[in-house]
Amino acid sequence: MAAHAAGFTYPPATLSACNSPDAQSVLHSLPASPGATAPATPPAHEAAAVWLDPTLIQWPQVAGGEERFRLLYSQAGCLVAVPGQPVQGADAAAVLRPRAAALPDALAKRFKYLQPGVVLTLDAAASRRLPQWLKGQLLLVREDAQGRVLQATRVQHAAALDALYAAAEQANDLGASATGGRTSFKLWAPTAQQVSVCLYPDGDKPARSLRPLRFDPATGVWAGQHKRMLTGRSYTYLVDVFVPGVGLVRNRVTDPYSLSLNTDSRRSQVVQLDDPAFKPPQWDAHTRPDAAKALTDLVIYELHLRDFSISDATVPPAHRGKYLAFTDTGSNGMKHLKGLADAGLTDVHLLPVFDMATVPEAGCVTPSVGGAPDGTTQQAAVVAVKDRDCFNWGYDPLHYTAPEGSYATDAANGAVRVREFRHMVMALHAAGLRVGMDVVYNHTAASGQRAHSVLDRVVPGYYHRLDARGQVERSTCCDNTATEHRMMGKLLIDSVLTWARAYGIDSFRFDLMAHQPRALMERLQQRLKAELGRDVPLLGEGWNFGEVADGARFVQASQHSLNGSGIGTFSDRGRDAVRGGSAGDAGEQLVQRQGWINGLGYDRNLLAPPADRAALLKAADLVRVGLAGTLRSYRMNTAGGELQPLEAMDYAGQPAGYASQPAEVVNYVENHDNQTLYDNNALKLPRHTSREDRARVQLLGAAVVAFSQGVAYFHAGQDVLRSKSLDRNSYDSGDHFNRLDWTYTDNGFGAGLPPEQDNGTSWPVFRPLLADPQLKPTPADIAWTRDAFRDLLRIRASSSLFRLRSADEVQRRLSFFNTGPQQEPTVVAAVLDGRGLADAGFAELAYLINVDLQAHEIDAPALRGHHFTLHPVHTHAGATDTRAATARFDAERGRFTVPPRTAVVFVVR
Repeated sequence: MAAHAAGFTYPPATLSACNSPDAQSVLHSLPASPGATAPATPPAHEAAAVWLDPTLIQWPQVAGGEERFRLLYSQAGCLVAVPGQPVQGADAAAVLRPRAAALPDALAKRFKYLQPGVVLTLDAAASRRLPQWLKGQLLLVREDAQGRVLQATRVQHAAALDALYAAAEQANDLGASATGGRTSFKLWAPTAQQVSVCLYPDGDKPARSLRPLRFDPATGVWAGQHKRMLTGRSYTYLVDVFVPGVGLVRNRVTDPYSLSLNTDSRRSQVVQLDDPAFKPPQWDAHTRPDAAKALTDLVIYELHLRDFSISDATVPPAHRGKYLAFTDTGSNGMKHLKGLADAGLTDVHLLPVFDMATVPEAGCVTPSVGGAPDGTTQQAAVVAVKDRDCFNWGYDPLHYTAPEGSYATDAANGAVRVREFRHMVMALHAAGLRVGMDVVYNHTAASGQRAHSVLDRVVPGYYHRLDARGQVERSTCCDNTATEHRMMGKLLIDSVLTWARAYGIDSFRFDLMAHQPRALMERLQQRLKAELGRDVPLLGEGWNFGEVADGARFVQASQHSLNGSGIGTFSDRGRDAVRGGSAGDAGEQLVQRQGWINGLGYDRNLLAPPADRAALLKAADLVRVGLAGTLRSYRMNTAGGELQPLEAMDYAGQPAGYASQPAEVVNYVENHDNQTLYDNNALKLPRHTSREDRARVQLLGAAVVAFSQGVAYFHAGQDVLRSKSLDRNSYDSGDHFNRLDWTYTDNGFGAGLPPEQDNGTSWPVFRPLLADPQLKPTPADIAWTRDAFRDLLRIRASSSLFRLRSADEVQRRLSFFNTGPQQEPTVVAAVLDGRGLADAGFAELAYLINVDLQAHEIDAPALRGHHFTLHPVHTHAGATDTRAATARFDAERGRFTVPPRTAVVFVVR
């Protein structure tokens, strides 16, 4: 490449860059002062302007006037724009002219979030040079008549790249591909000035060869080919790219499309997923459970892979906390899952198992932990090594399409993690369980030039969503990706398709899905069906917040915006009513704000406000909202005595009903976030509540989910009274606070005060509870809950009435009684009409959930003369909840008698 910028010659890539301990070298620094070319790193200009397309730029909060607007370019990054002085160091420039006409509708809609400001037009000659200019430093300046800088800004370039390189979206072989005796490497890096691939014999030895890649100006893809099959070999890319605030750099970076990597993800590995070396025996021939006929058929168990086996002494030591633990069919953990599957569980959803940034894949540590039930020593020991221990939830993606290495028996061998991941899927399928993945495409572990940044070191400023100053948005807690951008959306789709095709993943749960466009999720949905020949269930968190809230940038994949899509979102309506309070509660609020199952208005604890019948009535109505699938059109008699659609009911200033169809709602009362249900109830139930009643209250929460229309979703251990010692956010709390005990001896309560960072303000509330031995269940309580929970699964599995397919069916077949202002609000009761419904199993089915401390008689005049008997699960000799078997129906009066703290189902055959 020719020399450019005074005193600078472009250095060629060499093997030394492949093997350097530093993953970045600065080829040309930004000048520190006018005319200087010595290394320096002055602050980058803000990126306040935005490309709308390759010919238009909007500069918010800047008015067009008599001043001149120019776009200036430097290939090596030599621009200096100091207010009051002329710009120096430009290789080329173009004058921009303010646009008087309104923007085309499509652009106005896409960029509606921008503040008003001048829209500038790039002329045709400059537009032709734009692809080259985007590879270097660009500044937009406003100048006075003498050419002196009044303002200068960088320009956010995602829309320009999307338009210029739209053809890249059709590329189906990005990454490394070994086929036909050759190996190809393809990397989308349209702003790079040069890209080479470093080839290593393995994950540790120095690179032996370096190959430059060729640039395709139509797609922005750099590509090259090796005449040999390099399956199993390691590689990285050298990407020479301009980085704002730094200069022209040479980044050594792993492949965003990596399929596997070496230890701690330092190098990508060439993977041929069809090669037998990457498959366990019988992988291609293994039998998988039938695909779900409808999303509402899913009964899901949310499980962290390490939690599942790390404390299970019946698993071989080498398999504990690993993929292969699921292959030990005689272990306590696998017996537990098989027992759930036999009872009606259909799916296991694994918390993130893609390559994550936070867990060392070799040499992670497990702290020695001990102390009093309410002591601080346990959390201190965990926190002291939290950056080096073996535990994290994994919501910190590093490579989206590679299995996590810490869960493999050999993290150094990239084939092992692929093979063992597949072995895990086979084992779960053999147990009769489909396998779902929790995926996290809404953010990355890092951006910019940080060590765990991948995407931003390949195409700086493209993959992440930027604010009005050009800084990365972080509303999701981490560095938000911009899945509305063409190639970030493509990465999401390509990644999910790989997991579904190559690993047999049956469904996907999207973290903070509302930060993604509905249109993207629907494209994914269509691609999955087209390529796999079946519907693949998609569900996720539809929380509406952050810079995308209320459709600020696009129609979101949120609770309120997915109507008619068939994509499910988690519902907080029934969850909050059942549990009490909300996810943001702390300190005494955690005790004061009781819920429907733990005493609101009928069994007050010492900190709760005076009994409030109105609050209890509202909670009961919201429980019914959840039971009716949170359907916006479902009409119900409310506590106010009105017949209303659920969308007319209030939930924290929002419509209580938001879904169009039952498949669009995921019902739950516990998941990995916030306190477990047992811990939530330990906080809210009166201290004197017996152990037996605590177990019954746990079961009441599960019953609400089991009887609700929509997807049923349970957190692992909810069925065995799982506690995390009151931890509200155990994402980095180590094995100690997250452990599961498949011996059913210890539920984890009283493991010490949970980590101070997220719980310290609540410690004064937690201490007396954790120190109270009466709040810790006995093995008998745990076993009772386990078995009673399985009875609930059997009841749900027995009838399609709990899994209705459409809103019309729910409206026609589901009717609540004991409603209105005169209701007994501690009892929710409903009848389901099964006539003419396939797999209904019963002509009619009635369920009642009594959360009160006393029995209640509930009249249902419309059911007089009906011949209801207890559900066969209740009358079976092995039924766990013998109290439920004492419930009665008086056909002459149409009256149900329900024991205290009991969920019961009656049927008419």
